[in-house]
Amino acid sequence: LTTSGGKKMGKTEEGAVWLATDRTSPYDFYQYWRNTHDLDVERFLAIFTFLPMEEVRRLGALKDREINEAKKILAMEATKLAHGEAEALKAKQAAEALFSGAGEAAGIPTVEVEARLLVAGVNIAELLVVTGITVSKGEGRRLIQGGGIYINEKRIDSPDALITDSHLQDGKIAIRKGKKQFTYLRPV
Repeated sequence: LTTSGGKKMGKTEEGAVWLATDRTSPYDFYQYWRNTHDLDVERFLAIFTFLPMEEVRRLGALKDREINEAKKILAMEATKLAHGEAEALKAKQAAEALFSGAGEAAGIPTVEVEARLLVAGVNIAELLVVTGITVSKGEGRRLIQGGGIYINEKRIDSPDALITDSHLQDGKIAIRKGKKQFTYLRPV
C-alpha cells in the first residue's frame, strides 16, 4: 500500500503501525489514522473500514476543516476493528481530552519505571530509550535538539537534561514526542 504521496505505508520502523498492542498502543493506532493525509482519507475508509461505500464517498468529498470529521471516523472505525470498541472509545476520549485540554487522558500509554531511577535522576536521552519513545539515545538527542521533546508540556532544550522525581505531577510525568505522541511515565 502507498500513500497519496507515493510512499509505502510502514516503510520505516517509525512510520510503521502495528496491530500488536506491545508495538503500537490503541491510542497511537488511533492517532496514526487520525493523522491521515487529506488525499488518503477516502481510499483508507474504503480499505480499512466496513462503512457502506456511499458513506465512504460522502466522507471523502469533505474539504477543509470538515475533512477532520472523516479522519475521526476513519480512526475510530480502524481502531475498533483492530482493538475492539472499548479500546477505540478510550483512545478517542484520550485524544479529545489531550487536544482540548479537558482533563485526564486515560487511554494514553503509560510506562512504569523503578522509582529509584527518578530519585537518582536519569538523562533525558536515556529515559526516552528506556520508555520506548525512541530506539536510541542518538535519536533522542536529535529530537531534543530539534525541539521535539516535552516534559509536562515544557520543551526540553538540552540532551543532557536530568529528569528526576521533581518532575512528577499527580504521580506521573507526561512526555510528548513531536506534536501528538504522548506517553505517561509512572514510578513504581
